[in-house]
Amino acid sequence: MKQRIASVIFVLMTVFCHAQEVDKIDSLKKVISSLPQDTARVDKINDLSTLYLGTNPDTALIYANQAKELADKINYQDGIAWALKRVGQVHNIKGDYVNSLQAWKEALAIFEKTNNKKGTSNLLNNIGVIFYNRSLEDSAQDYYLRSLKVAEEINDTLRIGTALANVGGVYTNKPATFVKALEYLHRALNLYIAISDSASIGISHSSIGYIYLEKAIQLDTAASDSLVKAADIDSSLSHLLAAQLYIKASDDLAYTLNNIAKVYREMKQYDLAIQYNRQAYDEAKKVDARLVMAQSLLGIAQIDTSRGDYKSALPVYKDAEVLLRQIGLDESYDLVVAYEGLAQSYAHMKDFANAFVYQSLLINLKNDIYNYEVDKKLSTKLFAFDIGKKQGEVDLQKAIVGRQKLIRNGFIGGFAVVLLFAGVFFTQRNRISKEKKRSDELLLNILPAETAEELKATGTAKAKSFDMVSVLFTDFKNFTQASEKLSPEELVAEINHCYSEFDKIITQHGIEKIKTIGDAYMCAGGLPATNTTNPVDVVQAGLDMVAFIEKNKQERIAKGQPFFELRCGVHTGPVVAGIVGIKKFAYDIWGDTVNTASRMESSGEIGRVNISGSTYDLVKDKFHCIHRGKVKAKNKGEIDMYFVEGRNS
Repeated sequence: MKQRIASVIFVLMTVFCHAQEVDKIDSLKKVISSLPQDTARVDKINDLSTLYLGTNPDTALIYANQAKELADKINYQDGIAWALKRVGQVHNIKGDYVNSLQAWKEALAIFEKTNNKKGTSNLLNNIGVIFYNRSLEDSAQDYYLRSLKVAEEINDTLRIGTALANVGGVYTNKPATFVKALEYLHRALNLYIAISDSASIGISHSSIGYIYLEKAIQLDTAASDSLVKAADIDSSLSHLLAAQLYIKASDDLAYTLNNIAKVYREMKQYDLAIQYNRQAYDEAKKVDARLVMAQSLLGIAQIDTSRGDYKSALPVYKDAEVLLRQIGLDESYDLVVAYEGLAQSYAHMKDFANAFVYQSLLINLKNDIYNYEVDKKLSTKLFAFDIGKKQGEVDLQKAIVGRQKLIRNGFIGGFAVVLLFAGVFFTQRNRISKEKKRSDELLLNILPAETAEELKATGTAKAKSFDMVSVLFTDFKNFTQASEKLSPEELVAEINHCYSEFDKIITQHGIEKIKTIGDAYMCAGGLPATNTTNPVDVVQAGLDMVAFIEKNKQERIAKGQPFFELRCGVHTGPVVAGIVGIKKFAYDIWGDTVNTASRMESSGEIGRVNISGSTYDLVKDKFHCIHRGKVKAKNKGEIDMYFVEGRNS
């Protein structure tokens, strides 16, 4: 079972609740716009991030980063910590537990330093959830109990209830402790009812319903009393249906809907089960909760399998497998279910080759998950690591002693020999150092510094996802006509002159050059080092490029020379970045954001910076822009576009 963090919407009230959220967001934005750059503004931006968490995590992340940036600027420590909490929540929703844990640990350190016990209790609990999600129950329980202790010190009923609920959650993994789990969860539920906390009441009902469901499944496995099983099924369904009335967050709602589907599957009411699985998938997709999406698909596929419809089940199992691998769950029970289903489906369809492949994968996976020897080997490796570390210290000490002896014997044997070796050593070292510096400079000319260092250290560089990147494209309008009037040497020289100036402009604004393709120039802000200023930085760079090309045009006209004119487009959104190629490395970016930025350029006009509605929302306080309305872009439909006129006075 997973205790979740976040809040959004009950499926039957989506339209009404969404309208309420929109009203709250609009109202809060107006309040923020009237506030000075102080702690109150930070708090309100953090509140705005929270409102977006359930419906648009990417936007929530943008506002959380804005809050953190302002809090850093005014040294508002608690504001930084609360912003980091929201950052962690977004990563947690997306299944990126490593980045989530990093953000929450940073926030916890700040809260402990400022003696903010409310924040400390909150973050201890959240970190416990991460460890629980990674099946590290002992570590999770430690954090939950620490959270409970702090919450009791300040008599915070909400967080006492949360800690109790999560302590109960740890006891759900073994049938022998189900009763203890229910005890803690009912205690938490009573506290939530006492303070009328609807979201927490819903989560508690969902958790209790899950335990009754697991009890029923275990009873079925043990061939126990069917009346007891039926009673547990009824209790499970009752609590899960009650949870629907309170839960708002899309990922939490999806989790609950999946469990309702599981209950109906146990009752062999397959049509109802599929209906709830599909609702769960739709809710999870709203917030890109890929683990819950995969679990929804597995539920649908299992029902198809139960009905003997293996042809329909097969692609659904495949889709679930892809999602699980995307979030790094290569060793999970969910993947076991996917492999079992795939092996069974292929076998019934007489595709024995693929059935054998997935059966082999299943056996290997089960060994990795359940074999005690794996834990033993891991412990042995850790022990060997400690021994190796100690041995390394001993070897280092021996090396130091040996070097001292060598130096002493060198003096005894002849100072001249030592000087000779020293001279050779330093000469070679200086030569190697110069060559290394030269190769490093060449590498930095084609790759970002951070990526280059990773490549040198490991021989590879992993692709990375970035939530907010501003991509800029430029294109010379009359390139063909000008090239016909210039010699090849003159053409290359003029392009080099323009691109060199573009390189200087983006360097001034902290922007990364991606590539040039003929007369097109592409760059991006907000990577490889993330920041929240990149929309403003990139738009300003675009204005500087347009100004340079116009000035260059006038100079060339005065000399009677052919000239270039420039179109420029900018769009902001998520991208994936990494190295491509094995012979000539190239740092590149991918995603719909790149395609949309290209359309901003091609849909623009000469001498103007054309930006998307997404970028406009992030820069409108800094620049005066003219709304062009919805403009049709190739393969993108109609998009809100704006011309940037210049900086606001």
